[in-house]
Amino acid sequence: MSGVLMASLVAAPAPAAAQAFGLAPERLGATRIDQKALRWEPCEDLDPVGDETLECATLTVPMAHGGRGDGDTVNLALSRVPATGTAEHTLLVNPGGPGSAGRRWASHTHRRMSPELREVYDVVAFDPRGVGASTPRITCDPGHFTAPRPDGVPAGPEAEQALRADAEEYARACVENTGPLLDHMRTEDLAHDMDAIRAALGRDEIDYLGYSYGSYLGTVYSALYPDRVRALILDSVVDPDNPWYESNLRQSLALDRSARNFFDWVARHDTAYGLGTDADTVAEAYYTLRSELAAEPVDGVVGPTELESAVIVVAYSGASWPTVAAALSDRIVGGDPAALKNLFDAYGEQPDAATDTGYGGYLAVQCTDAPWPKDWETWHEDAEGVHEAAPFMAWHNIWYNAPCATWDAEVEEWFQVGDGPYEHPAYRGGALIVHATGDGATPVEGSYSLRNRLPGSALVIEEGGLTHGVALTGNVCVDEIARDYLLEGTLPERVEGEGPDAVCQARPEPSPRTAQSEPLVDRPGTSE
Repeated sequence: MSGVLMASLVAAPAPAAAQAFGLAPERLGATRIDQKALRWEPCEDLDPVGDETLECATLTVPMAHGGRGDGDTVNLALSRVPATGTAEHTLLVNPGGPGSAGRRWASHTHRRMSPELREVYDVVAFDPRGVGASTPRITCDPGHFTAPRPDGVPAGPEAEQALRADAEEYARACVENTGPLLDHMRTEDLAHDMDAIRAALGRDEIDYLGYSYGSYLGTVYSALYPDRVRALILDSVVDPDNPWYESNLRQSLALDRSARNFFDWVARHDTAYGLGTDADTVAEAYYTLRSELAAEPVDGVVGPTELESAVIVVAYSGASWPTVAAALSDRIVGGDPAALKNLFDAYGEQPDAATDTGYGGYLAVQCTDAPWPKDWETWHEDAEGVHEAAPFMAWHNIWYNAPCATWDAEVEEWFQVGDGPYEHPAYRGGALIVHATGDGATPVEGSYSLRNRLPGSALVIEEGGLTHGVALTGNVCVDEIARDYLLEGTLPERVEGEGPDAVCQARPEPSPRTAQSEPLVDRPGTSE
């Protein structure tokens, strides 16, 4: 919206505790394997962002937690930046996805911390099972992304049927080329992996920072293991009340709102870009370009689908706006397509193993976390309705998730945090929730829903924020609240009613043709 270490103990609440929490035994990670110390060594395949010390290790965990498997295992690739002083705590970080490799975030997060935090925190990140350097790796069909791909807005029934066939074939390829791992890729499986990491680190409790999909992973972990969480920062959150199919439809509306904000910003800087002096005119220029690329892709590569896979970055990061606007202007006004091709090379989906594994990892989680409609008529009607209201990414998002309609792996019901059997009295949600109002990847309404489900939590809103992923990214107000929470356990006082509990003003919007894009919290195009 987009995860080396050695074996451990996968612990779980004792039976009495499990009964107190109301957790079903089959949803506990009760499998135990021999615990070994993690062997941290210099990373062979991962460089630090700066001059910080970066170490890697591997942890072996059961493929099927809870004693339900046949002994198969997975190897989780981990990274760590040690505390600059005495490590009093460990912060486990997940950047989202699902399907995103996460190890680089140990380095990113450590550098973004204040000196006081760096002194007392080890920062640990991991490539979730199936992706990145973790093995076995999800493999589907890298050729699926060979450009130019068909236009995602079908011109008629035949075009739509061809796109459906492509999605079905990709789902088949994932099953054929990956195997049994696909039955063990639910968010709960990843949460059990997190507790294996905690145990291998020798920590009774961990602190956790999860962006986007990582927020849902964190809430599931805190429900399964309420007594093993010290601090929980949930940033740019997934709405707990909307399973993935519904969530993606709502996301398309939020992505369109972000695009309108971008078009409006471009219009206010017409002297720099020449694409129009109002948002409607800029939008018309963009959609005209999209149609032109369907007839004549840039360099025979960048068609409308490739354009969308690149420009979706504007919904994730306001800092990307000058780069995207300049590329559009160069092609539309100046007739020079070079910057547009460079934009696709930087942000678009490429026909390579990394894109394939990330997309396959995304599907493996989302397609099995909750049921999806099996009748295509439901998908078609929803796509038509959302496209009429939000044309920026509606059909693109439909096809991104369409393999779930025929996904051949075990599917269970949505893990509803803070409700029914997953209400966790020992950890009543004393979490710090952070969200920007202009976030396009995860609509801000979800942060209020999560606040309601975690009664001890506090919600911090970045008013006017444009970026997906707020905490520890440079907003002084937000970062000071996060620092105090991690160091002292203090949260903004919870207000009566629906919240928010604290409001921080957004950083200034970017200036035209000057700002550089920040690294994405997730790969573009995902739900979270």
